[in-house]
Amino acid sequence: MAYYRSVGNVPPKRHTQHRKPDGGLYYEELMGEEGFSSDSSLLYHRNIPSAIADAQVWELPDQSLTANHPLTPRHLKLHELFPGQEWKAADVVTGRRLVLGNADVRISYVVAGEPSPLYRNAIGDECVYIESGSGSVETVFGVLPFRQGDHVMLPRATTHRWVPEPDQPVRAYVIEANSHITPPKRYLSRFGQLLEHAPYSERDLHGPTEPMLADGTDAEVLVKHRGPRGLAGTRFVYPQHPFDVVGWDGCLYPYTFNIADFEPITGRVHQPPPVHQVFEGYNFVICNFVPRKVDYHPLSIPVPYYHSNVDSDEVMFYCGGDYEARKGSGIGPGSISLHPGGWAHGPQPGAYERSIGVEYFDELAVMVDTFRPLELGEAGQASDDGVYAWSWNRTDR
Repeated sequence: MAYYRSVGNVPPKRHTQHRKPDGGLYYEELMGEEGFSSDSSLLYHRNIPSAIADAQVWELPDQSLTANHPLTPRHLKLHELFPGQEWKAADVVTGRRLVLGNADVRISYVVAGEPSPLYRNAIGDECVYIESGSGSVETVFGVLPFRQGDHVMLPRATTHRWVPEPDQPVRAYVIEANSHITPPKRYLSRFGQLLEHAPYSERDLHGPTEPMLADGTDAEVLVKHRGPRGLAGTRFVYPQHPFDVVGWDGCLYPYTFNIADFEPITGRVHQPPPVHQVFEGYNFVICNFVPRKVDYHPLSIPVPYYHSNVDSDEVMFYCGGDYEARKGSGIGPGSISLHPGGWAHGPQPGAYERSIGVEYFDELAVMVDTFRPLELGEAGQASDDGVYAWSWNRTDR
């Protein structure tokens, strides 16, 4: 995200002496993507950021995947994964349950009320959609407040912890990439500015505004990283707390973007899904479907036409409103629909005709399209309603 910020105490020129009040040096760290060839930031630490006191294996939650075979569309009911008051003892990091995944992206869901451990994802960027709840993400760059509807964007290897507001659950839909997650290239100038036809602008992105300094010793950080057989975890102990950055500047940092700030692109006839795109990663895209006026051609059919996923699997997470195309399917807030490649999909029976003359859709959803097949995690299998695949056969609606 090539949008420069400077926070806290930084020297006038990079890679030069930056001294503490007592005359000692701050330790400069370059955090950069693609070697030294893409976006980066410089962080100035009170302590040596490389120093570790211990390293132990961290056993990750179940990351196993099962093929969607035989190939079927599925309705996954995520709200059933966390019944009762279980959220009171869960946190946003270790409480995640894997719903879907492939070699490029993993989608998890969690309901949590406890502060998380310090955590760093060394595999890829994370985009965490806040279905409900509020709180803050404390990061090495500073504090990010979050609220319902926020996409919390965390660059790869950002040390952070989640702190929900007391006594209220945070429902989080977690998209973990094996790559970086950025705005779509077609919305960026060749220098990285969001263009006039983009559905949001830099004013809608909210990053840390001041450093967060924490004292303490023997700070434990959970790190998810590449392993000999896929994903692995390590539990590092740092001699000093990693939140020791007095200032930073650059174009790489965590930020939030609220779905309410996404400006929908509409037309006389039904617009294809790319107009809803908000971010992209390697081999997948993220889209926002928001309340909007719909097609105004006198003969328009506002719900989507039937379409075949030739190159992608489509995952729709329903966050609120009344999703017109899925009426009669049982889908509602907290649902996921998985429409796999190789199968033609579209509105439920009756929705095509009912949409004629409709002028406004009150719907809220976050979609992920992947360009490799998705497999089911343990939470995907546990939340499958088992009947969605046959719902287009019904004619009594």
